[in-house]
Amino acid sequence: MNFTHYDLKTCQLGQAVEVTLKGNAANVLLLDSSNFQKYKNGLQYKYFGGHMTTSISKIPIPHTAHWHLVVDLGGYAGSVESSVRLI
Repeated sequence: MNFTHYDLKTCQLGQAVEVTLKGNAANVLLLDSSNFQKYKNGLQYKYFGGHMTTSISKIPIPHTAHWHLVVDLGGYAGSVESSVRLI
């Protein structure tokens, strides 16, 4: 499994993650720690976000927790560069 991982640490309700993509569209997944482990292990998981086709997207933090952001191409060919910032 090929993906880019950002460990956002503890984020607060009311914050948002701004994701910038350059290249192909990609799956952008905001996962809490438990669901990130499930994602890495190929198990069923829950996430916020989804398939992003715009260069800049914002995902609100749904509740205070330790969060991870994953960018992947979902098995499709191509490449994508990404950056994130907490706002």
